[in-house]
Amino acid sequence: MHLIITEKNSTAKRIAQILSDGKAKQKKINGVNVYEFDGKKIIGLVGHILSIDFPKKYNDWSKVEPHELIDAEIIQVPTQKKVISALKKLAKDASHITIATDYDREGELIGVEALRLIEPSTPVDRVRYSAITPSAIIEAFSSPTEIDFELAAAGEARQKIDLVWGAALTRFISLSSRRLGKNFLSVGRVQSPLLALLVKREKEIEAFVPKPYWEIAITCKNDGEFIAKHKKDRFWEKSEAEATLSRLGKKGTISKLKRSEKVEQPPTPFNTTEFIRAASAIGFSPANAMRIAEGLYIHGWISYPRTDNTVYPKSLDVKSIIESFVNSEFGEYASALLKKELKPTRGKKEATDHPPIHPASVAKKDELGAPEWKIYELIVRRFFATFAPPAIWNITKVTIDVNGELFNANGAQLVEEGWRWHYPYYAMKERFLPLLKEGEVLDITKVDLAEKETQPSPRYKQGGLIKVMEDLGLGTKSTRHEALSKLYARGYVHGNPVRPTKTAIAVVDTLESYANQIVQPDMTRTLEEDMNKIAEGEVSEDAVVQESKKMLSSVFDVLREKGEDISDMLKKGLQEDKIVGACPDCGANLMIRRSRRGLRFIGCSGYPDCNFSLPLPKSGGIIVTQNVCKEHGLHKLKIVAKGRRAWDLGCPYCNYIEWQKSKKK
Repeated sequence: MHLIITEKNSTAKRIAQILSDGKAKQKKINGVNVYEFDGKKIIGLVGHILSIDFPKKYNDWSKVEPHELIDAEIIQVPTQKKVISALKKLAKDASHITIATDYDREGELIGVEALRLIEPSTPVDRVRYSAITPSAIIEAFSSPTEIDFELAAAGEARQKIDLVWGAALTRFISLSSRRLGKNFLSVGRVQSPLLALLVKREKEIEAFVPKPYWEIAITCKNDGEFIAKHKKDRFWEKSEAEATLSRLGKKGTISKLKRSEKVEQPPTPFNTTEFIRAASAIGFSPANAMRIAEGLYIHGWISYPRTDNTVYPKSLDVKSIIESFVNSEFGEYASALLKKELKPTRGKKEATDHPPIHPASVAKKDELGAPEWKIYELIVRRFFATFAPPAIWNITKVTIDVNGELFNANGAQLVEEGWRWHYPYYAMKERFLPLLKEGEVLDITKVDLAEKETQPSPRYKQGGLIKVMEDLGLGTKSTRHEALSKLYARGYVHGNPVRPTKTAIAVVDTLESYANQIVQPDMTRTLEEDMNKIAEGEVSEDAVVQESKKMLSSVFDVLREKGEDISDMLKKGLQEDKIVGACPDCGANLMIRRSRRGLRFIGCSGYPDCNFSLPLPKSGGIIVTQNVCKEHGLHKLKIVAKGRRAWDLGCPYCNYIEWQKSKKK
């Protein structure tokens, strides 16, 4: 019997359908789905069926010092006992085993974990594929290869390093702040530098002092009207702007006119980061975009969505893919591409594991849900756009002389849509100017003097943040969106653009003061590079893990020495995150508190002299946002719960009043 092991049940089912031409039969072994056909059996795992942890003796936070975890034994713990039992039972009768998990670090490690459990004495091989389509799967199974144990070792090193760093630092910070139980403070190798990045931007915004400036614009008229701005974009002194204004007349002369053609090249193929950015721009969070893309991949609609590659390999039959869309809802676009030579754009990153994200088969709109169709359409259109001609713009630049003061106006008109016809996202706005000629005299019908202020750098949006993480070497294509999601789940950030809470600021301030290495990207980037070296066979897994432990030990030398100072700083900072606003009765601080029975409420710090209080939901994490209710002056609240989208509670006083009204009805 030939046993095939995939990463998920859904993958096992689809591969079985493809290889058996739909004839595979589903059976249950120990409650686990198995697909049988032609002497083959396929079982799908549930991702990692083994996890790593410390022995139970390290579980008691009160008896084990956090730094002891650095050199603690790491054990493997079975997490899916039914799947493991079924896998072992199948392996006993197997004469040949094929690992068919996803082809990346995690997939390779998942396959190796399975082999460790069954300890096969029979031949083992590996199949790799970038799409779950009939042609891709049949080709992969016709040319199996060997397991890449070094790639798996890189994934295992990441697991071990993240466990030790996360557990030791999280335990130290949580104990120092006395934030235990469900409210523990999470610290991580990737998430902490990411959080520090957000806190730094937030502090820049808070510290920013707006500087006033003035702009002068004129409305010019011949057969049409258009607006031109003074060549000096900003006047920092109002007196200078007003003096300039006083010199202007009712007529202006076009002193310079230049027309040119702008060639706008098509976009490069989608890698994971660029896909997430594009999906974010049309309303999908990174985590949601990747979840949907994973589903589309498993069902054979798109290629593997975790890739750094931005260059289509020569082995990819791009012409056949485009031809397959001729009779689809994208037929008009596919037919147009096939009339010309298919020469795609190339990005800067070329990898050999997976091609850029592209459509793998043709889907109909009614076969997918609305969100799935939007993501699928985005991927199809991006793929088409990479083969399309450039967009051509006519650009006009005009300079108008008004009594010696120069004003500029720019026009842009799209004359050939090119790739923008295929990919109509983020369209550049056209700016129309009337027909003009050099030396022409124009009427100045209106003069505007506008006072404005400089603005701070904007907060990061989720999609842009993923790109910044890539540039800084924080995480991998597979983990960046997960690290960001974890910050939301921990109540460290909220909203999009992303805004850190006071808890996040307190944690980052403390780490920056006493263990700055933890919040700098350099160390994390170095470890990521070392894990790549493991995959390439340049260094051993054990050497990288031991080096990371040395780094962490040096961090703990400082943490243990400054323990009391760290504790005081954390407690002070975290106290501020409990303040909701001023008490309407006495003016003291309203704080998030707990009753003796453990129920949460908002109470006055002036208690027992003041008894003002407001109720709070029984469950979910509470985030005190920076938005303030105009009526009551209280900070609005958000409630976050694991596995659920955060919901706005709003002003707790307004909420309470509405609740009281509903009780009377």
